[in-house]
Amino acid sequence: MKIKNRNKSQLAKRTKRGFRGYPVATVAFYGPTAERASKVAVGIVVSEGAEPDIMQRWRSEDHDLRFDEEIGFEISAFLREHGVLTVTMVDRIIGCPHEEGIDYPEGESCPECPYWSGRDRWSGETIN
Repeated sequence: MKIKNRNKSQLAKRTKRGFRGYPVATVAFYGPTAERASKVAVGIVVSEGAEPDIMQRWRSEDHDLRFDEEIGFEISAFLREHGVLTVTMVDRIIGCPHEEGIDYPEGESCPECPYWSGRDRWSGETIN
């Protein structure tokens, strides 16, 4: 299933509105490579300088969550449920879906996602 253009553009539309106040939602996609998002994390920050108070994650091992219609609807419902006024989202997959210190030891590379080993998560470029 793919997110229909109206759903994808709905999130993109909300990010383009800019800052409209708190609560702010951050949407981040993660995947084993930069080609497929197997995890999306949405955090909600209720006030300036605060850490996300609420975090929801969705996962899939078999398809790209950026294009999943059901996940798009769930994210939209999650944002409405928490009265989100501002949405921020990066335009790319920003790293491995596994969590350092939880899924693998702190300071090491993820053994399941060699693509991200030695790679800058923001630019996708390799780091020497």
